Amino acid sequence: MSEDSRDKLWNAGYLKIWTGNFLIHFSFTLIVPLLPLYLSETFGANKETIGLCLAGYTVMALIIRPFSGFLVDSFPRRAVLIIFNFLFFALFAGYIVAGSLTVFTIFRTLHGAPFGAATVAASTVAIDVLPSSRRTEGIGYYGLSNNLATVIGPVLAIYILQAFNGNFQVLFWLSLLSSLLGLILDATIKLPRKDFVPEKKVISLDRFFLLKGWREAVSILCFAFSYGVVTTYVAIYGKEELGIVSRTGLFFSLFAIGLIVSRLTGAHALRKGQISRNAAIGVLIALSGFLIFAAVHNTVGYFCSAFIIGLGNGHMYPAFQNMFINLAPHSQRGTANSSILTSWDAGVGLGILAGGLLAEHMGYHSAFWAAGIVNALGALFYFLFIRRHFESNRLR
Repeated sequence: MSEDSRDKLWNAGYLKIWTGNFLIHFSFTLIVPLLPLYLSETFGANKETIGLCLAGYTVMALIIRPFSGFLVDSFPRRAVLIIFNFLFFALFAGYIVAGSLTVFTIFRTLHGAPFGAATVAASTVAIDVLPSSRRTEGIGYYGLSNNLATVIGPVLAIYILQAFNGNFQVLFWLSLLSSLLGLILDATIKLPRKDFVPEKKVISLDRFFLLKGWREAVSILCFAFSYGVVTTYVAIYGKEELGIVSRTGLFFSLFAIGLIVSRLTGAHALRKGQISRNAAIGVLIALSGFLIFAAVHNTVGYFCSAFIIGLGNGHMYPAFQNMFINLAPHSQRGTANSSILTSWDAGVGLGILAGGLLAEHMGYHSAFWAAGIVNALGALFYFLFIRRHFESNRLR
């Protein structure tokens, strides 16, 4: 029998927001892993300065996330998505014209705001266009758009740099083009008007952050801290200490392959409602990957840990996203999405800052051990305080 069109997962709206999200994240991942090298080679920035410069983007995204959740719950989500996607596209031009570290840092920091708001709007629109019977599963598959961007972006960036003799301007122009295509595609999405009528008129803290999900937020912050440390400094660490230059893209490829494999294998379990089980599996696998990266200082540990971390995160993140959504009423979908993204941004920002300071004053190994320890604390918090609480308080 053919699938009922009302329960179709890959409907037109979902395909558009999925592809648009891929293009937005591709423009992001195309430059992020290589920005430390760009700042070091172009402006002579040291590790601590690089950390401060790059953290501004995440801090700005962190500031805007709670307000963007309120915006997408209170105003037409398509309009919010298009406005912030346009600003995200336009600010890429700043990288092209920036002639000093200060100017680059200003544009980079400002760029975090539209990215933070656009990703909240996009993930909420994705939920809106999914049939209720496929929503949990669809949230897991939605993350594949990010994962594929993570595979293609860094690898393509490295090949482009080699082909154009280290010319980062080519990458900035490609990011500008990719974000423009994502904007155009998202502008064609149609949503029913009834989804945009806010059901809660009183403005309270819970409209900006899902208070019921604070436990999940603590663990996500810890996991993001580890991610921020490793993914920001992995390229420059590989180059300076392991002599890995041309194969840095392989790290991100293996990481993303692990993400994709776990998203595909975990989707069935999510559809059956096994959310906390998926989260537990992912938390433990990711932890082992971060500990291997910190403990094994050779190419084997470098590349094996990439796949393991990806495998763990691919199980963990969609499970946690479903936790936030299942703890929130329908009128707070945007708030639920912004809450997990706010927590993630906070962790990544802290990881970038702490990683830069530790790498500058104590070396890369101290930074990576810190990432492993913080990840372990997040895992411990999940098993002690989150798993049982979620099962007792989930709404769906």
